[in-house]
Amino acid sequence: QVQLVESGGGLVQPGGSLKLSCLASGITFSRYSMVWYRQAPGKQRELVAVVTSGGSKTYADSAKGRFTISRDNAKNTVYLEMNSLKPEDTAVYYCYGKWVLEYWGQGTQVTVSS
Repeated sequence: QVQLVESGGGLVQPGGSLKLSCLASGITFSRYSMVWYRQAPGKQRELVAVVTSGGSKTYADSAKGRFTISRDNAKNTVYLEMNSLKPEDTAVYYCYGKWVLEYWGQGTQVTVSS
């Protein structure tokens, strides 16, 4: 079975940092483009960052300069390092993978608050 399992969420103060992980199983991970999305209550889900199978990276304007996406194919894991966090970054963060098929993780809560 295919699973994407996020971890690393939690409560952090404004200006702080957090690193999310997404461990994939049941797929040939290196073939997949991996994406981080987020969704705040009452808002649409939005794309945060993408890393393709070839290693190309793309960021939402809100994330550029603060967030870094990376992948470790040997560990079947994609990461999202988040720095200079703001209250508006508060959301459930979801891991998504696509090759021929597409899969979603269950999400991990990130709360930025003092």
